[in-house]
Amino acid sequence: MRAVVIEEIRAHPQVREVPAPDAPEDGVVVSVEATGLCRSDWHAWAGHEDIAWPHVPGHELAGIIQAVGAGVKNWRPGDRVTAPFVCGCGRCRWCLQGEPQVCPHQQQPGFTHWGSFAERVVLHAADANLVAIPDGVSSQAAASLGCRFATAYRGLVGRARISGGETLAVIGAGGVGLSAVMIGRALGAEVIAVDRSQSALDLARGLGAAHTILAPQGPGTPGQDEGVPARVSELTDGGADVAVDAVGSEQTCADAIHSLRRQGRHVQIGLLPAVSGHPRVPIDRVIAWELDVLGSHGMAAGAYPEMLAMIADGRLDPERLIARTIGLDQAAAALPLMDRAPQAGMTMIDPRR
Repeated sequence: MRAVVIEEIRAHPQVREVPAPDAPEDGVVVSVEATGLCRSDWHAWAGHEDIAWPHVPGHELAGIIQAVGAGVKNWRPGDRVTAPFVCGCGRCRWCLQGEPQVCPHQQQPGFTHWGSFAERVVLHAADANLVAIPDGVSSQAAASLGCRFATAYRGLVGRARISGGETLAVIGAGGVGLSAVMIGRALGAEVIAVDRSQSALDLARGLGAAHTILAPQGPGTPGQDEGVPARVSELTDGGADVAVDAVGSEQTCADAIHSLRRQGRHVQIGLLPAVSGHPRVPIDRVIAWELDVLGSHGMAAGAYPEMLAMIADGRLDPERLIARTIGLDQAAAALPLMDRAPQAGMTMIDPRR
């Protein structure tokens, strides 16, 4: 099969022929129809994750089951499926209580094993992790749910428990941030979107953001009540009820926390890798203002029906977030540039191109 292969940290990705995988016990092989190009894939390429090399990235996916391994009971070849990017083992205490996104034995395509920037991908513990794609939902829309959209959904619904009438500040209008804007608006929140790109803010406005803030291009001073936090405070009469860092940097994390009202809730979705030592977080504000700091690491397959119901009735339309579709060769060229040349909206990859 054709796949995007990375030989070592920060090596230029190459598209080449590699052996097709076999279905493992309790797992399946999926023929990939769509897979998302995500900043998390860039983190893996850059060496911010513990990866075995050579490696095939890709963790947001949808496609058709091609082969089924021994022990799989609920799935057959030909089924259209997607899966969360965190695949739990299905047996540990966390999985059994419905929280596989924190499973200590989890598998993650594109991280713990070869991912979906390929014509085929393996998914483990299929009966615990696969989600059937409903009729009327495209493979591209289903693939967008695997990481960014589902993580934003659970961050706002399952972690922050946002409700109608509250204010939501979303720092970063990439795939996660735009997903949070759409979801927050659908749940009745007044949404403020922040980004350095005017085109990204224009998209956020179209998805329901009541206000947008163009952030400075250069680095600021984390922890200062000025700039973005000051503007959010003006728009919300003292700070947002909920803030999301959808980027993952000292600056965006600090801006999100300092944009909160007293006793507000912060959701950290963007990765904060310890590239140059552990990142600084304004814990003094967290303590003094009694803020809740919440992580969100994907969403369990069992929680998908509620989200899919909102998609089916039109309250959510993740396909609106997709700005472009490319092939594997274009994906190989685009991956190393994600931190320098961000584009508004989600990029989907069709390995069949």
